Amino acid sequence: MQRPNAAQYATGSATVVLSTVALLLLSGTDSALGIAVVCAAGLMLGVLVAVTMPVRARHVKTPASAAVDVAGETAIRVPAAPVGAGADTRVGS
Repeated sequence: MQRPNAAQYATGSATVVLSTVALLLLSGTDSALGIAVVCAAGLMLGVLVAVTMPVRARHVKTPASAAVDVAGETAIRVPAAPVGAGADTRVGS
Protein backbone atom coordinates (compact mmCIF):
# COMPACT_ATOMS: atom_id res chain seq x y z
CA MET A 1 0.00 0.00 0.00
CA GLN A 2 1.28 3.44 -0.87
CA ARG A 3 1.79 6.16 1.69
CA PRO A 4 -1.00 8.73 1.62
CA ASN A 5 -0.14 12.08 0.10
CA ALA A 6 -0.97 15.53 1.47
CA ALA A 7 -4.23 15.79 -0.47
CA GLN A 8 -5.48 12.53 1.01
CA TYR A 9 -4.59 13.67 4.54
CA ALA A 10 -6.34 17.01 4.04
CA THR A 11 -9.45 15.52 2.45
CA GLY A 12 -9.75 12.78 5.05
CA SER A 13 -9.26 15.19 7.96
CA ALA A 14 -11.80 17.66 6.61
CA THR A 15 -14.28 14.84 6.07
CA VAL A 16 -13.84 13.60 9.64
CA VAL A 17 -14.37 17.04 11.16
CA LEU A 18 -17.26 18.16 8.97
CA SER A 19 -19.14 14.86 9.02
CA THR A 20 -18.77 14.51 12.79
CA VAL A 21 -20.07 18.02 13.41
CA ALA A 22 -22.96 17.49 10.97
CA LEU A 23 -23.90 14.13 12.51
CA LEU A 24 -23.77 15.57 16.03
CA LEU A 25 -26.01 18.47 15.04
CA LEU A 26 -28.47 16.29 13.14
CA SER A 27 -28.69 13.50 15.70
CA GLY A 28 -29.07 15.76 18.74
CA THR A 29 -27.65 13.09 21.01
CA ASP A 30 -26.66 13.93 24.58
CA SER A 31 -25.34 10.59 25.85
CA ALA A 32 -21.67 9.68 25.89
CA LEU A 33 -22.38 6.46 23.97
CA GLY A 34 -24.21 8.35 21.21
CA ILE A 35 -21.39 10.87 20.88
CA ALA A 36 -18.82 8.04 20.72
CA VAL A 37 -20.82 6.28 17.98
CA VAL A 38 -21.12 9.49 15.95
CA CYS A 39 -17.38 10.19 16.32
CA ALA A 40 -16.51 6.64 15.25
CA ALA A 41 -18.81 6.96 12.23
CA GLY A 42 -17.16 10.26 11.24
CA LEU A 43 -13.71 8.71 11.59
CA MET A 44 -14.64 5.71 9.46
CA LEU A 45 -16.15 7.98 6.83
CA GLY A 46 -12.98 10.12 6.72
CA VAL A 47 -10.74 7.07 6.35
CA LEU A 48 -13.00 5.72 3.60
CA VAL A 49 -12.82 9.03 1.70
CA ALA A 50 -9.03 9.26 2.06
CA VAL A 51 -8.43 5.67 0.94
CA THR A 52 -10.76 5.77 -2.05
CA MET A 53 -9.44 9.12 -3.31
CA PRO A 54 -7.64 8.63 -6.64
CA VAL A 55 -3.90 9.15 -6.55
CA ARG A 56 -2.31 11.13 -9.37
CA ALA A 57 0.67 9.29 -10.81
CA ARG A 58 3.68 11.50 -11.36
CA HIS A 59 5.65 10.78 -14.49
CA VAL A 60 9.19 12.04 -14.72
CA LYS A 61 9.88 13.45 -18.16
CA THR A 62 13.37 12.81 -19.46
CA PRO A 63 14.73 13.97 -22.78
CA ALA A 64 14.99 11.21 -25.37
CA SER A 65 18.58 12.17 -26.21
CA ALA A 66 19.82 11.55 -22.66
CA ALA A 67 21.53 8.19 -22.62
CA VAL A 68 22.66 6.42 -19.49
CA ASP A 69 26.46 6.29 -19.22
CA VAL A 70 27.10 3.02 -17.39
CA ALA A 71 30.90 3.38 -17.52
CA GLY A 72 30.70 6.86 -16.00
CA GLU A 73 28.47 5.62 -13.18
CA THR A 74 30.89 2.88 -12.11
CA ALA A 75 34.08 4.95 -12.34
CA ILE A 76 35.82 5.99 -9.14
CA ARG A 77 35.55 9.72 -8.56
CA VAL A 78 38.40 11.60 -6.93
CA PRO A 79 37.77 15.09 -5.54
CA ALA A 80 39.69 17.90 -7.22
CA ALA A 81 42.43 19.72 -5.35
CA PRO A 82 41.37 23.09 -3.88
CA VAL A 83 42.33 26.01 -6.11
CA GLY A 84 42.45 29.67 -5.18
CA ALA A 85 44.06 32.17 -2.89
CA GLY A 86 45.08 30.62 0.40
CA ALA A 87 44.08 27.09 -0.58
CA ASP A 88 47.51 25.73 0.37
CA THR A 89 47.84 27.70 3.62
CA ARG A 90 44.61 26.60 5.26
CA VAL A 91 44.90 25.52 8.88
CA GLY A 92 42.47 22.94 10.19
CA SER A 93 40.86 23.63 13.56
